[in-house]
Amino acid sequence: MVAIQWGALAARALVFTSYHPQAADNSAYTKNAQDAAKALQEWYEQSSGLWKTTGWWNSANCLTVLGDLALADSAVGDAVKVKDVFANSFSNAQKTAATADKKLNNGKIVATYKYEAKTKQSKRKAQGFPNFLNNFYDDEGWWGLALLRGWDTTGDANMLDAAQHIFDDMAANGIDNTCGGGVWWSKDKTYKNAIANELFIALGAGLANRVANRKDSQIRQVLKVWNWFKQSGMINDKGLINDGLKQTDNGCVNNGMQTWSYNQGVILGGLVELSKATGDQSYVADAVKIANAALKALQDDKGIIREIDRCEPNCGDDGSQFKGIFVRNLAYLHRVAPHDNFRDAILKNADSIWAHNRNSKNQLGINWAGPAEAGKGPTAATHSSAMDVLVGALAASKK
Repeated sequence: MVAIQWGALAARALVFTSYHPQAADNSAYTKNAQDAAKALQEWYEQSSGLWKTTGWWNSANCLTVLGDLALADSAVGDAVKVKDVFANSFSNAQKTAATADKKLNNGKIVATYKYEAKTKQSKRKAQGFPNFLNNFYDDEGWWGLALLRGWDTTGDANMLDAAQHIFDDMAANGIDNTCGGGVWWSKDKTYKNAIANELFIALGAGLANRVANRKDSQIRQVLKVWNWFKQSGMINDKGLINDGLKQTDNGCVNNGMQTWSYNQGVILGGLVELSKATGDQSYVADAVKIANAALKALQDDKGIIREIDRCEPNCGDDGSQFKGIFVRNLAYLHRVAPHDNFRDAILKNADSIWAHNRNSKNQLGINWAGPAEAGKGPTAATHSSAMDVLVGALAASKK
């Protein structure tokens, strides 16, 4: 078991200070977020610890938004039993017999996960994801961040241990000198992309702020990847982050693929954690530059956040999750570097989601301008993504 930085509990309270106490002008955001959490749990499957209608990595994001909600308002967290959900998912999700397959298709990652009922598992050797490890480093990173939030929410050191184990797997097995460094997307080692590296930075810096006896070594590992990332070419001349790198005879170059919203997002939260771990505000300044470039590209003429290729409502099962991840991390950044345009974007999109992108069951769709039933209609992915915005609005509305 890793040594726990018990002071992290006090630090956690400081990180989320802007959430408390509840102010009158954000009571509507509180109620909306609580109602959205209740609707999300209609998809929750107790036996697997996962959410129906969505995939393995998406379920990690469902957990993360619930953890953020509980930290934003403990009474709401208790009302929707967030701690119980974390405990159940931690116990059951990694035991669920599962296989994973991902392919890159025209810049879109298409993921397929197969789960088996427990009654069938005894007929063959289970191929689940014990310790939340599988063949994809991005999947591992998503669960690592969810487990960090589980530690913050519940204080269960087993979740912190599991997050550390995930980071150690990424660090020991996912990094080599191809393209000069960085984390591979999968253990097949065919592609170095932005998201796996951003997740490594966010998870490692988050652990550095929570695990005392590993802080210095983890900061060194994170800084090595961040410094590589900055010069890798993935950040283009518009300040946006493309999907990944292409190997050529002359080295690795930006592959020019889609600047997905989540690639502009995870790095924001990672740099916030890195700044806190090191005391260096330049990382926050880097995050602000990326956030401003992203908002300029992602907002439409009405201020609604959309993918740059305007794929809504047909962004695919994975793409349905992306925008909420961006806003979640924008909200993390706004807490330490308040900007009017950050706040306005979060609140405007939260208001639009609740007014125009919600069905009679309080389920939320992919098109934040509405209607909720656009495309395939609400799923746990589209809903938890939109819920990230509602939770972000709890903090941003306290001005």
